[in-house]
Amino acid sequence: MAVTRRAFAGAFTAASYQRVQGANNRVQVGFIGYGLIGAQHVEDFKKQRDADLAAVAEVYQPRLEQGVAACGARARGYRDFRRLLDDREIQAVVISTPDHWHALMTMMACAAGKDVYVEKPLSLFVREGRWMTSVARRHGRVVQVGTQQRSGPHYHRAMRLLRDGHLGKVHHVRAASLRNVMPGFGAPPDAEAPAGLDYDLWLGPAPARRYNPQRSLYHFRWFWDYSGGQMTNLGAHEIDIAQWFLGVPGPAAVSSSGGRFCLRDNGETPDTQDALFEYPGFTMVYSLREASAGRRAGAGLEFFGDKGSLTIGRTGFEVHPDPRIDPASAIPVFAGHPAGGPRRQSHAVVPWTQPLKDSGSSDEQFERHARNFLDCVKSRQRPVADVEDGHRTAVACHLANISLRTGRKLRWDAAREEIAGDPAAAAMLERPYRPPWDAVLRSLIRG
Repeated sequence: MAVTRRAFAGAFTAASYQRVQGANNRVQVGFIGYGLIGAQHVEDFKKQRDADLAAVAEVYQPRLEQGVAACGARARGYRDFRRLLDDREIQAVVISTPDHWHALMTMMACAAGKDVYVEKPLSLFVREGRWMTSVARRHGRVVQVGTQQRSGPHYHRAMRLLRDGHLGKVHHVRAASLRNVMPGFGAPPDAEAPAGLDYDLWLGPAPARRYNPQRSLYHFRWFWDYSGGQMTNLGAHEIDIAQWFLGVPGPAAVSSSGGRFCLRDNGETPDTQDALFEYPGFTMVYSLREASAGRRAGAGLEFFGDKGSLTIGRTGFEVHPDPRIDPASAIPVFAGHPAGGPRRQSHAVVPWTQPLKDSGSSDEQFERHARNFLDCVKSRQRPVADVEDGHRTAVACHLANISLRTGRKLRWDAAREEIAGDPAAAAMLERPYRPPWDAVLRSLIRG
């Protein structure tokens, strides 16, 4: 832990950081984790005119070598991320590790004087997000969460349409992620970790387990020790946009059902899940399917108002107006119409609102998100996907998983950040860290 203490002792103050920025307007960026999304972030930051890709930290030697090569000849490579945090030249870090490392690395980076871009989901369990927010605020750090849609211009235009009443009263949101990856990713036996992988550091604060190829590189997402499955992965993107568009801090109640019904592997998280989120004045349903893509009807994100609906994704949005009809015309007529009932009226059919379409680009969203982060590193403003926003999104996802695992509907007190009336479920808001990382956590959250 000496490395961590030195990082804290040598941390830049906000004032000294501003002086460095005045002398040199380039931002020295370090990357922690070089997997699927980590490689994407390296490419995105390469395109920023004022970012120097200065270092990579990665526990798997082949990936470390790839990451250093991708960053360029000047980049420094570290097997232990704490060495990167000790690097006085690094001003900002991009964290693209498995979920169970997001919180602790973010807090350690903030305490070491670094600004942070951390991938979603922000946290592995609810309490971590509040700790992260508190530590970031105490150290005056910028923390951007990897919910890149928030940087898409068409998302901002769609949000203005909803808030200006283009759909009328929005009362329901629906989202789904559908695919078929049968029969799953396999169930290999436990084995020795591959050469070049520091498996103990990969585990970090997670429980000690024997190495299994399915529990580590990439496949970590299917195990509760390291992730919340697709609910916290794909679901986080859709829930984030819904809460952002409609200006709510979180649900009042959540219920969820499902399980790992079809995939024949050693994963744990659901391959089938439906979650119902109750908010003041509207509901949201999120469904995931890993074993049937179907017609993909209902995939993506859709907002329903009393004038029509809006579908939106990374490539654009479309408004689908409802026709303005006499309510009696919606009543079916079979063999005839009995006396005394509502009578259909003949009239011209006009839409309640105007149809609209707009386009977007996933690549643009990634690049603009990196740009927003770097701009905020310099201005010290809050980013478009601030740590508090990421926390609120992750909370909704975690509540859905707690509901699924307990088999009960949960009522959430957003102001107190507590599950009401269910001590067993409330106990799942926090998990223990494995030594020695538990001591590091205590030193961070106690300030």
